[in-house]
Amino acid sequence: MKLSEFKFFSLKDDDVALYPPMHRDECKLMVLHRKSQKIDMFREDGKTYLDFRNVLDYFGEGDTFLLNDTKVFPSRLYGTKEKTDAKIEVFLLRELNPEMKLWDVLVEPARKIRIGNKLFFDESGTMVAEVIDNTTSRGRTLRFLYDCDHEEFKESLYSLGEAPLPDYIIERRNSEPEDLDNFQCIFAKNEGAVTAPTSGLHFTREFMKRMEIKDINTAYITMHCSLANFNNIDVEDLSKHRMDSEQMFVSEEACKMVNGTKDSGHHVIAVGTSVVRASETAVGTDGYLKEYEGWTNKFIYPPYQFGVADCMIGNFYHPLSTQLMTECAFGGYDLVRDAYMLALENGYKFGCYGDAILILND
Repeated sequence: MKLSEFKFFSLKDDDVALYPPMHRDECKLMVLHRKSQKIDMFREDGKTYLDFRNVLDYFGEGDTFLLNDTKVFPSRLYGTKEKTDAKIEVFLLRELNPEMKLWDVLVEPARKIRIGNKLFFDESGTMVAEVIDNTTSRGRTLRFLYDCDHEEFKESLYSLGEAPLPDYIIERRNSEPEDLDNFQCIFAKNEGAVTAPTSGLHFTREFMKRMEIKDINTAYITMHCSLANFNNIDVEDLSKHRMDSEQMFVSEEACKMVNGTKDSGHHVIAVGTSVVRASETAVGTDGYLKEYEGWTNKFIYPPYQFGVADCMIGNFYHPLSTQLMTECAFGGYDLVRDAYMLALENGYKFGCYGDAILILND
């Protein structure tokens, strides 16, 4: 398919959620039926919108939700440049060497930051970093000059950081302390993400307790979500686009749960596009999930034949985004397009703090 085919709608400011709902699982829900091409928005009364808690009405004993347990760290920092005191945004991407305190980062404005420059991150001047390499136009390697053990260093560094909210939110409001919790899945465990697997943000402890009561299973994979999904696609032919690589892990335990679910004829529900991409990276030719430890740059867009999950939970994504393309591949381009048009007509909210889509294979 072509890039231009994913610009079938536009968003006004009011269409994008800047904050999550008061209770995560009370966002609106739209249900897409892939085979019958039906779309559900309302409860039986025909007036009240479905909310995320209604997801469990469609599943039962023996079904398995496949979740991404990556953990977001506070990766957006603000510092000042030595001598000029120019304000610099530093976005931590990944730690390269714990012993040497080396980090791969993005800086803004990049034109002001050169090798040898020093950046200060607190008023006391104790958290200082030196630029030791240029990696891309905005990318730099920093060496933090902080004399302490690794755990104390990371605790001090993270205390200066903010939740890495997407730019489309930061452009309209500042990050707030509450975002450190709001922009984190309640089941997050393995640190390494610089953006949240946003479909997992709808889950609450009460919701997961209801899953347990219904004997619905959970399985976890880890995919450290990077900024890859926010990169602009600059080619019309999608087959020529290359995603940045993201680190992922699929355990033996996850494989046993998912493959056992498939063997028993029950549903495997992928929660979010990161889970879809990770599971499709690790699926074998036999349709079973395999153990995996490594990196993936898998880019999924229509048409695509899925091998692991038969159902999916997603969000309402932005035009031209890779997440939208993956969702269209799973649900079918025409059905997802129709759902987005209905969402705009009915006041659904888009983005990471927005409303949810459930795609069923019926």
